[in-house]
Amino acid sequence: MGYIRVRFAPSPTGDLHIGGVRTALFNWLFAKNKGGKFILRIEDTDEARSTEESAKIILDAMKWLELNWDEGPGSENPKYSPYCQIERKKQGVYQKYADELVAKGLAYPCYCVPEEVDDMRKKARANKLPPKYDGRCSRLTTEQRKQKESEGKKAVVRFKMPSLGTTVLNDLIKGRVEFDNSLLDDFVIMKTSGIPTYNFACVVDDYLMEITHVLRGDDHISNTPRQIHIYNALDWKVPEFAHMSMILGPDGVRLSKRHGHTSVLEYRKEGYLQEAVINYLALLGWSTEDSRQVFKIEELKQEFSIERCGISPSIFDPVKLLWLNGEKIRSKSPQQVYELFIDWLKCTDNEKLAEGWDVELLKKALVLERDKIKLLKDIPSLVDFFFTKEVDYREEAVRKILLSEKSKDSAKLVLIESAVRLPNQHDFSAESLEHYARNLAVEKNIKVGQVFHPIRVAVSGRTQGPGLFQMMEVMGKEEVVRRINVAINKFFQQ
Repeated sequence: MGYIRVRFAPSPTGDLHIGGVRTALFNWLFAKNKGGKFILRIEDTDEARSTEESAKIILDAMKWLELNWDEGPGSENPKYSPYCQIERKKQGVYQKYADELVAKGLAYPCYCVPEEVDDMRKKARANKLPPKYDGRCSRLTTEQRKQKESEGKKAVVRFKMPSLGTTVLNDLIKGRVEFDNSLLDDFVIMKTSGIPTYNFACVVDDYLMEITHVLRGDDHISNTPRQIHIYNALDWKVPEFAHMSMILGPDGVRLSKRHGHTSVLEYRKEGYLQEAVINYLALLGWSTEDSRQVFKIEELKQEFSIERCGISPSIFDPVKLLWLNGEKIRSKSPQQVYELFIDWLKCTDNEKLAEGWDVELLKKALVLERDKIKLLKDIPSLVDFFFTKEVDYREEAVRKILLSEKSKDSAKLVLIESAVRLPNQHDFSAESLEHYARNLAVEKNIKVGQVFHPIRVAVSGRTQGPGLFQMMEVMGKEEVVRRINVAINKFFQQ
């Protein structure tokens, strides 16, 4: 296959969304698998919509995902830079090749205004013909062009497409695809402002950057015949193309904002792990023979291949992504979960949530609650009761356990006995505490639940949570006894 160079070329007109990330990921994995280079190029020629803020968001998202580029902004190779199209435009790169095409008679200045072109297309539709530009400016004489220019009319540059035959694409994923040239019109390659259009700029850039393979979403496949003709017109080698399957929402409609978070940095704020997002997106349009679901990043780099990419649309399933995120969190050590949580607090400006929390106690609490953590944002609500000085007993179910006619007498008995006995409990391990609680139930001739439940709600203010005795062990004797006494004073000393 030879030396591989691939690129991801987002437009900085908004956030980096899931579809774009999948494109970046497949290019990155392909390059890593083949020992090639992954290039990041910013296609910022949309003057009206491109912003520096959006470009920064794209770079931040790529960095969070650890889709590190070999060349691009901040990692320039002088041979191929600059990596922003507007900078390349300033150097006259696109104008040079547009002029070459005009000189060859393969492109021409067009003086038609948008309203004229729209009118041509409307008339073509009315006559049941393909709605295309009719090529009238390609037939102007030199004198006619000079006349229009003397009138102050500005011209775009149109590429002259063949009107007969077919254009053949041998796509690495879709196979052979044929395009009827009669349906394709002469398209604009340079605007009146001197800004190149997408179809022209990306061809020039890909050639000059020596891109060998173009991997992109199949919404770009209609652009491909135009780009192939530009390559041929300039006597350039056409790269290999691979068009990845479309991503649909759970409702079968193309993925969009209405399906929830499609901006990748929103997933970071929600508490998804970078590796979970990468793992899940790798499964959208690619699979292994054994349909494996969970991968480490290094395994993806080793396993990925274009040959295993499918042509059917992929369904983005938020439930599966959430499940996978939980699996990734559970595979981490307590120290790793702690570090991920602290990073999440910082990136969301939520450091105050854990302000003053004892680090070692937090790590122990994370161990107890790890199986319940699906998102990093779940952690505060799962563990904050470990760190409170005033237990919240307002929940109705909590008060019912302590105060209902059926349970208040046994609850009072259990808490008072525990306040007296637990300070003398030499062994405060979970195993010893459970032994104590069960013996108390036997001694007082009550059910074990009548012992367990009052102690749990007195200590945590919750009816559910981690294992009761593991929780008590982690919290420590002094704090457990203090909380039980607080509950007694609040509910039974009135």
